[in-house]
Amino acid sequence: MLAPKKTKYRKWQTGRRYGARLTRPETRGIALAFGSFGLKSMSQARLTSNQLEAARRALTRAAGKSAKVWIRVFPDRPFTQKAAEVGMGSGKGDVAGYVVDVRPGRIIFEVDGALEGVAREALRKAGTKLPVKVRVVAR
Repeated sequence: MLAPKKTKYRKWQTGRRYGARLTRPETRGIALAFGSFGLKSMSQARLTSNQLEAARRALTRAAGKSAKVWIRVFPDRPFTQKAAEVGMGSGKGDVAGYVVDVRPGRIIFEVDGALEGVAREALRKAGTKLPVKVRVVAR
């Protein structure tokens, strides 16, 4: 799973999960930079490192050995969770994992070195593992 090696602050404030600012289209990371085909987000969500890893595995398996895959997002935002059956109060929970905020328009994965049909099908399979609406884009 993807996680930062070192963090300045162990726990972040929760922040807004939805809202006008988060549904606004992304301005950075919206064009293909490395590969010929990419997976572009069409909606807003928080992707966990587990979801990204599941999508990456599906993508690399479907794309084949000759394909090169790039992950264009990195989960650096910690989220906390209290243990099961713990009462209210007594502070914030422990860090349970890391997420990345993805806004509409952001490229999540890129692929190069695979045939067009194979790359599109591999990216489609990876998109089914993610909680966002996605579109396969080409250079």
